[in-house]
Amino acid sequence: MNRRPTVSLDHPEEWIVFLRVVVGLYFVKALWTKLSFALVGGFVPVLVTQERWIDTMPKIVARQASENPILWYKGFLENTVLTHPALFAHLTAWGETAVGLGLVLGLLNGLAAATGMLMVAGYGLATQWMSPGQRGFHIVLFAVMVVFFFARAGRRWGLDAVIATRKPDSMLAGRPWS
Repeated sequence: MNRRPTVSLDHPEEWIVFLRVVVGLYFVKALWTKLSFALVGGFVPVLVTQERWIDTMPKIVARQASENPILWYKGFLENTVLTHPALFAHLTAWGETAVGLGLVLGLLNGLAAATGMLMVAGYGLATQWMSPGQRGFHIVLFAVMVVFFFARAGRRWGLDAVIATRKPDSMLAGRPWS
């Protein structure tokens, strides 16, 4: 008799780690697409937001705001984000990088996931009207961030596990309800 192989879910937390790292890499790509190195004093390399991103971001936001049916969010994009484009270009570049590094390394995972939720919610509100694909992508990404937050996914194969081992009472390593 032919037996079908069974799929084992003996270690679901390890599959969450896989998902955490993949999503983290998606966010950490901001290191290459939105940040670059500049030399301070001609020889000290530091990460800075790319001028290209500072110039491009307002064009993207203007397109997202143009026909956005959520009037309060359209107002936020037009009256806050577009009036301070350099600030929001820096915030998105550094925010995406921080979320990505936090998820990939499993470091301060709760904070990284919460920040990711805020960013994804904002991006979703900006683009939800553009296509069902945009809406679905951001809903799924938001849901994944919720799982990372409540599961404290960094406590498995992440630096949060080191924090939890060395300082078990640390609020950085604990679950939000404990």
